[in-house]
Amino acid sequence: MPDSFRVAGLFAGIGGIETGLRHALGDQLETVLLCESWEPAQQVLKAHFPEVELHEDVATLKDLPAQVDLVAAGFPCTDLSQAGRTAGIGGKQSGLVTHLFEVLRLVDGRGDQLPWLLIENVPNMLALDRGKAMAYLVKELDSLGYRWAYRVVDSRFTGVPQRRRRVLLLASPTEDPRAVLFADDSEGLDEEGLHEDAFGFYWTEGRGGLGWARDATPTFKGGSTVGIPSPPAVWLPDEKPGRKVVIPCIEDGEALQGFERGWTQAADLGRRNGPRWKLVGNAVTVGVAQWAAERLLSPGTFDRPSTEWSRMGAWPTAAWGEGEKIWKVDVSEFPRLAPYTHLRELIDVDKASPLSHRAASGFWRRLQEGNLGRYPGFRIDVAEHVDLAATGSLALTV
Repeated sequence: MPDSFRVAGLFAGIGGIETGLRHALGDQLETVLLCESWEPAQQVLKAHFPEVELHEDVATLKDLPAQVDLVAAGFPCTDLSQAGRTAGIGGKQSGLVTHLFEVLRLVDGRGDQLPWLLIENVPNMLALDRGKAMAYLVKELDSLGYRWAYRVVDSRFTGVPQRRRRVLLLASPTEDPRAVLFADDSEGLDEEGLHEDAFGFYWTEGRGGLGWARDATPTFKGGSTVGIPSPPAVWLPDEKPGRKVVIPCIEDGEALQGFERGWTQAADLGRRNGPRWKLVGNAVTVGVAQWAAERLLSPGTFDRPSTEWSRMGAWPTAAWGEGEKIWKVDVSEFPRLAPYTHLRELIDVDKASPLSHRAASGFWRRLQEGNLGRYPGFRIDVAEHVDLAATGSLALTV
């Protein structure tokens, strides 16, 4: 292991990537720069990385510190995600990634070669506008002379009970990213080993989708389509009436992303719709970054068959490229299988809030308009919850 591994984090959020790197690298990690524009996220970064220079706007970042080993950039997914506006890579938020490449060109121009670049974003970027966002990233990487590889991973491979699919893209002008991203693979999560005492779902849906997840929550999102943070609900069929349909507390949300409970406390505004859920929903799962860092330090062997891809339609879920050619790689979304934390074991039921009458009744109305939510007992418990909430006997919080 090197004596020091220097990292600059752009679009740093609440430091999910940097925290994962810290878990993997320990004292060898030297975070030399963090860049984040949103004040609540800045407050969290200042609390946990007090010694690190914090730059407020990637658009005004003109250079990087010398001898950086890795630049991490989880650039905004607002315009790329299905939950967002899907304006594409040219959207106001996701388009900020252009400034990343401006900085990389400045670094390249001064002759300070960057060993590694790590980018994280949503899988919808592979399909939206026929993968225009990925095509843009690849074009920029090719212009810098980088070899690149990417892979869609599900955060559950790190052991957290959150079904969160994300693209990890790794690039380098000198190293082989394939030996990092494709060295590990597994057969995926054993569905038979999942418990049936907790099910996550989106209470904001019901007519066209539930985000249904057994023994897990669906993906945490920064907000709903109208911009309101909306953590998923959890159905606990074995709990007493009135406690069967709940919203996890924010500390549960932090744990589901791999952070310590209370990680976002520095941004607490003391109000119901404060920024903490949005901060957690926008974050990178800590364990995902930790796995990538561990493989960066100890690359494996890339020996998986690759098939040249012709750039037709949506991009594959795993691929690598160099120059103008792209090769598809057949790997799962579960590089490893860490010991799984079951959802019911992670949630603090005493701190979970019953879904309010307004939220539950709206969900129940939408649910009856379609054929979703047919898991045995689910609709019965939702209807019961609505009736109980109507009497005012629940602690209304959502």
